[in-house]
Amino acid sequence: MAKVKVHLWSALRAHADGAEAVEVEARNIGQMLDALRARYPGLAPALDAGVSVSIDGRIIAASLTEPVAPGQEIWLMQRLKGG
Repeated sequence: MAKVKVHLWSALRAHADGAEAVEVEARNIGQMLDALRARYPGLAPALDAGVSVSIDGRIIAASLTEPVAPGQEIWLMQRLKGG
């Protein structure tokens, strides 16, 4: 597996030792989220509530099998809810 850099929105940074971005090993979004939960348990409630992932500016809202790779710009984003 490769290490990917994941940027966190400001409210999550307190649960990741204040880091704006963290690195985890993953091949896809599902593995990335699992690795984030394992390394930073404080992120679990937000991740479990649902997040969107931006990869190189493209929003991925639901696909856990979407590949991730080193060098991509990856951001965790609060899932937008509407009605």
